[in-house]
Amino acid sequence: MKVGIDLGGSHIAIGVVNDKGKIIEKFEKRILNNEKKNIEKAIEENVFQHIKDLSKRYKIEKIGIAAPGTIQDGKIIKAYNLGIEEYNIVENLAKKIKIPVEIKNDAKCAAIAEHKYGCLKSYKRSLFLTLGTGIGGAVIINNELLDTGNLPGCEFGHMIIEKDGLLCSCGKFGCWQQYASMKALKDNLRKALGCDEKTDSKQLLNILRNTKKEDKSFTIINNIIEEYIENLAIGISNLINIFEPEIIGIGGSFVYFKDILLNKLENKLLKDNLLFNSRNDMKIQTAILENDAGIIGSTL
Repeated sequence: MKVGIDLGGSHIAIGVVNDKGKIIEKFEKRILNNEKKNIEKAIEENVFQHIKDLSKRYKIEKIGIAAPGTIQDGKIIKAYNLGIEEYNIVENLAKKIKIPVEIKNDAKCAAIAEHKYGCLKSYKRSLFLTLGTGIGGAVIINNELLDTGNLPGCEFGHMIIEKDGLLCSCGKFGCWQQYASMKALKDNLRKALGCDEKTDSKQLLNILRNTKKEDKSFTIINNIIEEYIENLAIGISNLINIFEPEIIGIGGSFVYFKDILLNKLENKLLKDNLLFNSRNDMKIQTAILENDAGIIGSTL
Protein backbone atom coordinates (compact mmCIF):
# COMPACT_ATOMS: atom_id res chain seq x y z
CA MET A 1 0.00 0.00 0.00
CA LYS A 2 0.96 3.64 -0.50
CA VAL A 3 -0.11 6.71 1.42
CA GLY A 4 -0.87 9.95 -0.38
CA ILE A 5 -0.93 13.29 1.42
CA ASP A 6 -2.51 16.39 -0.09
CA LEU A 7 -1.46 19.66 1.54
CA GLY A 8 -3.73 22.57 0.77
CA GLY A 9 -3.85 26.11 1.99
CA SER A 10 -6.84 25.24 4.15
CA HIS A 11 -6.72 21.46 4.59
CA ILE A 12 -4.67 18.30 4.99
CA ALA A 13 -5.98 15.11 3.39
CA ILE A 14 -4.35 11.71 3.89
CA GLY A 15 -5.36 8.58 1.98
CA VAL A 16 -4.31 4.95 1.72
CA VAL A 17 -4.02 4.10 -1.99
CA ASN A 18 -3.92 0.59 -3.45
CA ASP A 19 -2.11 -0.53 -6.62
CA LYS A 20 -5.19 0.24 -8.75
CA GLY A 21 -5.24 3.88 -7.73
CA LYS A 22 -8.19 3.50 -5.38
CA ILE A 23 -8.35 5.20 -1.99
CA ILE A 24 -9.44 2.65 0.59
CA GLU A 25 -9.24 4.88 3.66
CA LYS A 26 -9.05 8.66 4.00
CA PHE A 27 -8.78 11.35 6.64
CA GLU A 28 -9.26 15.10 6.23
CA LYS A 29 -8.63 18.05 8.51
CA ARG A 30 -9.34 21.73 7.98
CA ILE A 31 -6.52 24.10 8.90
CA LEU A 32 -7.89 27.06 10.81
CA ASN A 33 -6.23 30.46 11.00
CA ASN A 34 -4.76 29.91 14.47
CA GLU A 35 -3.01 26.72 13.26
CA LYS A 36 -1.46 28.57 10.33
CA LYS A 37 0.74 30.48 12.78
CA ASN A 38 2.87 27.32 13.09
CA ILE A 39 1.84 25.51 9.93
CA GLU A 40 4.90 23.25 9.72
CA LYS A 41 4.27 21.86 13.20
CA ALA A 42 0.58 21.33 12.42
CA ILE A 43 1.42 19.45 9.22
CA GLU A 44 4.06 17.21 10.76
CA GLU A 45 2.07 16.32 13.86
CA ASN A 46 -0.98 15.45 11.78
CA VAL A 47 0.97 13.38 9.25
CA PHE A 48 3.05 11.57 11.85
CA GLN A 49 0.05 10.57 13.94
CA HIS A 50 -1.88 9.20 10.97
CA ILE A 51 1.11 7.32 9.56
CA LYS A 52 1.73 5.79 12.98
CA ASP A 53 -1.89 4.60 13.16
CA LEU A 54 -2.03 3.40 9.56
CA SER A 55 1.22 1.45 9.89
CA LYS A 56 -0.51 -0.78 12.43
CA ARG A 57 -3.05 -1.88 9.79
CA TYR A 58 -1.17 -1.65 6.48
CA LYS A 59 2.26 -2.40 5.09
CA ILE A 60 3.12 1.05 3.72
CA GLU A 61 5.69 1.01 0.91
CA LYS A 62 5.82 4.70 0.12
CA ILE A 63 4.48 8.08 1.18
CA GLY A 64 3.74 10.65 -1.50
CA ILE A 65 3.07 14.31 -0.76
CA ALA A 66 1.24 16.72 -3.06
CA ALA A 67 2.01 20.30 -2.06
CA PRO A 68 1.35 23.70 -3.62
CA GLY A 69 4.10 25.98 -4.82
CA THR A 70 7.67 25.42 -5.93
CA ILE A 71 9.00 21.96 -5.07
CA GLN A 72 12.68 21.07 -5.47
CA ASP A 73 14.91 18.36 -3.96
CA GLY A 74 12.36 17.26 -1.38
CA LYS A 75 11.73 20.82 -0.20
CA ILE A 76 8.86 23.25 -0.45
CA ILE A 77 10.88 26.22 -1.69
CA LYS A 78 7.92 28.57 -1.55
CA ALA A 79 4.23 27.96 -1.05
CA TYR A 80 2.65 31.32 -0.37
CA ASN A 81 -0.81 29.92 0.24
CA LEU A 82 0.65 27.83 3.07
CA GLY A 83 2.88 30.64 4.29
CA ILE A 84 5.93 28.41 3.84
CA GLU A 85 9.40 28.99 2.44
CA GLU A 86 12.45 26.70 2.40
CA TYR A 87 10.66 23.91 4.25
CA ASN A 88 12.51 20.58 4.10
CA ILE A 89 9.46 18.48 4.81
CA VAL A 90 10.89 15.21 3.48
CA GLU A 91 13.95 15.42 5.73
CA ASN A 92 11.86 16.40 8.76
CA LEU A 93 9.43 13.52 8.30
CA ALA A 94 12.30 11.07 7.69
CA LYS A 95 13.51 11.72 11.24
CA LYS A 96 10.31 10.14 12.59
CA ILE A 97 9.00 7.98 9.75
CA LYS A 98 11.16 5.17 8.36
CA ILE A 99 9.28 4.95 5.08
CA PRO A 100 10.40 6.49 1.73
CA VAL A 101 8.82 9.93 1.23
CA GLU A 102 8.51 11.83 -2.06
CA ILE A 103 6.98 15.23 -2.76
CA LYS A 104 5.65 16.82 -5.95
CA ASN A 105 3.60 19.88 -6.87
CA ASP A 106 -0.06 19.25 -6.08
CA ALA A 107 -1.52 20.36 -9.41
CA LYS A 108 0.91 18.14 -11.28
CA CYS A 109 0.02 15.23 -9.01
CA ALA A 110 -3.65 15.76 -9.76
CA ALA A 111 -3.00 16.03 -13.50
CA ILE A 112 -0.98 12.79 -13.49
CA ALA A 113 -3.79 10.98 -11.69
CA GLU A 114 -6.52 12.36 -13.96
CA HIS A 115 -4.46 11.48 -17.04
CA LYS A 116 -4.03 7.89 -15.87
CA TYR A 117 -7.44 7.25 -14.33
CA GLY A 118 -9.74 10.20 -14.89
CA CYS A 119 -11.09 12.93 -17.14
CA LEU A 120 -7.89 13.42 -19.19
CA LYS A 121 -7.39 9.72 -19.94
CA SER A 122 -8.52 9.79 -23.58
CA TYR A 123 -6.61 12.91 -24.62
CA LYS A 124 -3.01 13.58 -25.66
CA ARG A 125 -3.09 17.35 -25.20
CA SER A 126 -4.77 18.70 -22.11
CA LEU A 127 -4.79 21.45 -19.55
CA PHE A 128 -5.51 20.80 -15.89
CA LEU A 129 -6.38 23.37 -13.23
CA THR A 130 -6.79 22.97 -9.50
CA LEU A 131 -9.07 25.61 -8.05
CA GLY A 132 -8.83 25.76 -4.29
CA THR A 133 -7.04 28.12 -1.91
CA GLY A 134 -5.03 29.20 -4.93
CA ILE A 135 -4.89 28.14 -8.58
CA GLY A 136 -2.45 25.47 -9.65
CA GLY A 137 -1.97 24.00 -13.08
CA ALA A 138 -0.32 21.51 -15.35
CA VAL A 139 -0.06 21.01 -19.10
CA ILE A 140 0.09 17.61 -20.79
CA ILE A 141 1.38 17.45 -24.37
CA ASN A 142 1.65 14.13 -26.21
CA ASN A 143 0.82 12.30 -22.98
CA GLU A 144 3.70 13.90 -21.08
CA LEU A 145 3.78 16.67 -18.50
CA LEU A 146 5.20 19.86 -19.95
CA ASP A 147 8.87 19.99 -18.93
CA THR A 148 9.92 23.46 -17.80
CA GLY A 149 13.42 22.48 -16.71
CA ASN A 150 14.87 23.29 -13.29
CA LEU A 151 11.97 25.57 -12.40
CA PRO A 152 8.57 23.89 -12.07
CA GLY A 153 6.52 26.49 -13.99
CA CYS A 154 2.78 26.37 -14.72
CA GLU A 155 2.08 28.84 -11.90
CA PHE A 156 -1.08 29.92 -13.67
CA GLY A 157 -2.55 31.42 -10.53
CA HIS A 158 0.13 34.11 -10.52
CA MET A 159 -0.44 35.50 -13.99
CA ILE A 160 -1.64 39.06 -13.65
CA ILE A 161 -5.14 39.78 -14.91
CA GLU A 162 -5.64 43.15 -13.21
CA LYS A 163 -3.00 45.89 -13.32
CA ASP A 164 -2.43 47.31 -9.81
CA GLY A 165 -5.06 44.90 -8.56
CA LEU A 166 -5.46 43.02 -5.30
CA LEU A 167 -2.32 42.18 -3.33
CA CYS A 168 -1.46 38.51 -3.66
CA SER A 169 0.29 36.36 -1.06
CA CYS A 170 3.25 36.18 -3.46
CA GLY A 171 3.78 39.95 -3.14
CA LYS A 172 2.54 40.87 -6.62
CA PHE A 173 -0.67 42.72 -7.41
CA GLY A 174 -3.55 41.49 -9.55
CA CYS A 175 -2.73 37.76 -9.65
CA TRP A 176 -5.45 35.59 -11.16
CA GLN A 177 -5.90 33.51 -8.01
CA GLN A 178 -6.95 36.58 -6.04
CA TYR A 179 -10.02 36.75 -8.27
CA ALA A 180 -10.70 33.22 -9.48
CA SER A 181 -9.60 30.73 -6.81
CA MET A 182 -12.33 28.96 -4.91
CA LYS A 183 -11.06 30.70 -1.79
CA ALA A 184 -11.79 34.04 -3.43
CA LEU A 185 -15.32 32.94 -4.29
CA LYS A 186 -16.03 31.46 -0.87
CA ASP A 187 -14.52 34.42 1.00
CA ASN A 188 -16.66 36.83 -1.02
CA LEU A 189 -19.76 34.74 -0.36
CA ARG A 190 -19.05 34.49 3.38
CA LYS A 191 -18.51 38.24 3.61
CA ALA A 192 -21.67 39.07 1.68
CA LEU A 193 -23.76 36.58 3.65
CA GLY A 194 -22.30 37.49 7.03
CA CYS A 195 -20.77 34.05 7.64
CA ASP A 196 -17.53 33.36 9.53
CA GLU A 197 -14.57 31.19 8.42
CA LYS A 198 -16.08 28.10 10.05
CA THR A 199 -18.82 28.11 7.41
CA ASP A 200 -17.43 25.36 5.19
CA SER A 201 -17.92 24.52 1.52
CA LYS A 202 -20.86 22.18 2.12
CA GLN A 203 -22.71 24.82 4.08
CA LEU A 204 -22.07 27.49 1.45
CA LEU A 205 -23.13 25.12 -1.31
CA ASN A 206 -26.33 24.35 0.56
CA ILE A 207 -27.06 28.09 0.82
CA LEU A 208 -26.47 28.59 -2.92
CA ARG A 209 -28.67 25.67 -3.92
CA ASN A 210 -31.52 26.73 -1.65
CA THR A 211 -31.57 30.47 -2.34
CA LYS A 212 -34.64 31.39 -4.39
CA LYS A 213 -35.09 34.31 -6.76
CA GLU A 214 -37.49 36.00 -4.38
CA ASP A 215 -34.96 35.90 -1.51
CA LYS A 216 -33.18 39.15 -0.62
CA SER A 217 -29.78 37.48 -0.90
CA PHE A 218 -30.37 36.13 -4.44
CA THR A 219 -29.15 39.23 -6.31
CA ILE A 220 -26.09 39.57 -4.06
CA ILE A 221 -25.13 35.92 -4.55
CA ASN A 222 -25.79 36.04 -8.29
CA ASN A 223 -23.60 39.12 -8.76
CA ILE A 224 -20.72 37.50 -6.86
CA ILE A 225 -20.95 34.34 -8.97
CA GLU A 226 -21.17 36.27 -12.26
CA GLU A 227 -18.08 38.30 -11.38
CA TYR A 228 -16.25 35.15 -10.34
CA ILE A 229 -17.08 33.39 -13.62
CA GLU A 230 -15.91 36.41 -15.61
CA ASN A 231 -12.55 36.45 -13.83
CA LEU A 232 -12.16 32.68 -14.13
CA ALA A 233 -12.97 32.78 -17.86
CA ILE A 234 -10.40 35.53 -18.52
CA GLY A 235 -7.59 33.41 -17.15
CA ILE A 236 -8.72 30.19 -18.81
CA SER A 237 -9.11 31.92 -22.17
CA ASN A 238 -5.50 33.13 -21.94
CA LEU A 239 -4.37 29.53 -21.38
CA ILE A 240 -6.54 28.22 -24.22
CA ASN A 241 -5.08 30.83 -26.57
CA ILE A 242 -1.55 29.69 -25.65
CA PHE A 243 -1.91 25.89 -25.49
CA GLU A 244 -5.09 25.10 -27.49
CA PRO A 245 -5.85 21.99 -25.41
CA GLU A 246 -8.23 19.25 -26.51
CA ILE A 247 -9.78 19.30 -23.06
CA ILE A 248 -9.61 21.27 -19.84
CA GLY A 249 -9.86 19.40 -16.56
CA ILE A 250 -10.73 21.21 -13.35
CA GLY A 251 -10.08 19.85 -9.89
CA GLY A 252 -10.03 21.18 -6.36
CA SER A 253 -13.16 22.21 -4.50
CA PHE A 254 -14.61 23.58 -7.77
CA VAL A 255 -15.85 20.04 -8.47
CA TYR A 256 -18.39 20.27 -5.65
CA PHE A 257 -19.83 23.49 -7.12
CA LYS A 258 -20.04 22.01 -10.61
CA ASP A 259 -23.83 22.27 -10.93
CA ILE A 260 -23.69 25.99 -10.17
CA LEU A 261 -20.52 27.08 -11.96
CA LEU A 262 -19.61 24.82 -14.90
CA ASN A 263 -22.33 25.72 -17.42
CA LYS A 264 -21.84 29.41 -16.71
CA LEU A 265 -18.11 29.05 -17.35
CA GLU A 266 -18.61 27.16 -20.62
CA ASN A 267 -21.11 29.74 -21.88
CA LYS A 268 -18.84 32.64 -20.96
CA LEU A 269 -15.91 31.12 -22.88
CA LEU A 270 -17.98 30.28 -25.94
CA LYS A 271 -20.19 33.37 -26.21
CA ASP A 272 -17.90 36.19 -25.11
CA ASN A 273 -15.11 37.47 -27.33
CA LEU A 274 -12.31 35.81 -25.36
CA LEU A 275 -10.82 33.16 -27.65
CA PHE A 276 -8.43 33.94 -30.50
CA ASN A 277 -9.54 30.79 -32.34
CA SER A 278 -13.29 30.51 -31.97
CA ARG A 279 -14.82 27.17 -31.04
CA ASN A 280 -18.24 25.62 -31.44
CA ASP A 281 -17.92 23.61 -28.26
CA MET A 282 -15.80 23.58 -25.16
CA LYS A 283 -14.63 20.37 -23.50
CA ILE A 284 -14.37 21.19 -19.83
CA GLN A 285 -14.72 18.36 -17.35
CA THR A 286 -14.37 18.29 -13.60
CA ALA A 287 -11.95 15.81 -12.11
CA ILE A 288 -13.41 12.31 -12.04
CA LEU A 289 -11.26 11.63 -8.99
CA GLU A 290 -12.67 14.86 -7.53
CA ASN A 291 -10.59 16.27 -4.68
CA ASP A 292 -8.77 12.94 -4.32
CA ALA A 293 -6.69 13.43 -7.47
CA GLY A 294 -3.80 15.00 -5.57
CA ILE A 295 -3.67 12.15 -3.06
CA ILE A 296 -3.66 9.50 -5.79
CA GLY A 297 -1.23 11.34 -8.06
CA SER A 298 1.29 11.82 -5.25
CA THR A 299 1.72 8.04 -5.10
CA LEU A 300 2.34 7.56 -8.85
